[in-house]
Amino acid sequence: MGNPVAPARVSLVGPACAVIGILGFSFKAILIKLAYSWAPVDAVTLLALRMIYSVPFFAVMAWWASKPGKVKPMRRADWLALLWLGFIGYYLASLLDFMGLQYITASLERLVLFLYPTMVVLLSVALFKKRVGGRIWVALALSYAGILLVFAHDFRLSADSHGLWLGAALVFVSAFCYALYLVGAGPAITRLGSLRFISWAMLTSAVFVIAQFLLTRPLAALAAPASIQLLSLVMAVFSTVLPTFLVAEAIKRIGANRTSLIGSLGPVFTIGLGWWILGEAVHWIQLIGAALVLGGVTLVTMKPAERA
Repeated sequence: MGNPVAPARVSLVGPACAVIGILGFSFKAILIKLAYSWAPVDAVTLLALRMIYSVPFFAVMAWWASKPGKVKPMRRADWLALLWLGFIGYYLASLLDFMGLQYITASLERLVLFLYPTMVVLLSVALFKKRVGGRIWVALALSYAGILLVFAHDFRLSADSHGLWLGAALVFVSAFCYALYLVGAGPAITRLGSLRFISWAMLTSAVFVIAQFLLTRPLAALAAPASIQLLSLVMAVFSTVLPTFLVAEAIKRIGANRTSLIGSLGPVFTIGLGWWILGEAVHWIQLIGAALVLGGVTLVTMKPAERA
């Protein structure tokens, strides 16, 4: 007889990939806040350092996923799609997120960013006239009520209300850009495969990031302190490269729906890490707001139960 434990171990691989990947993405905001507190580094320079350390990994992955004879050749339409999706999803969304974290806590950033599934639904309604039921509208109301509750709490305690508004707005637009990316990425991923698509989209975004840096900053800015270099490397490996492919592997093994539900752990991870590492205060109002956001997003991403 075979080992009865083996199937259970195999079945846990997908969820484990999702959990570790979500934890890696959640840790990104903590690393960014640490970098801002450790040295006078700006968002453009920090993003450039992150991409510079990430590029070699994605270049290898792009080469591996694009071996001749194993995949369809890239068409002009594919390159145009990669150009647009890399710009909106991995360059502009990241830049706005990095900028927003200069003004707001990691916990609030993750909650606002986590609204992107609700934005995907709203974009689908607006662009494709998709019909949604009452459950979705309830979910949307819960999610945005939770954000308003947390924002109102932070606003009342903030010494810089203008900065709080600006930071929250930047991250909100970042989430919207990522939602636009998700709405448009489906056909490209289907044609190219997730590994090849992600690799080339990230390399495309790196071109935009580095071009912006070269046009707006001196090269000497890259000579940041060793602590910032280390944070950028950790961010590149453990909060960019590995989570990207772990989540892709999770989607492959357990599906996008279950992976999205596990993704609800993201804000929980960030709130906990923000309290533990950054010393960010956690109030019961914030926890209620977070619960509303998580509940709403879970309703959005969860498929209704099928009737027997």
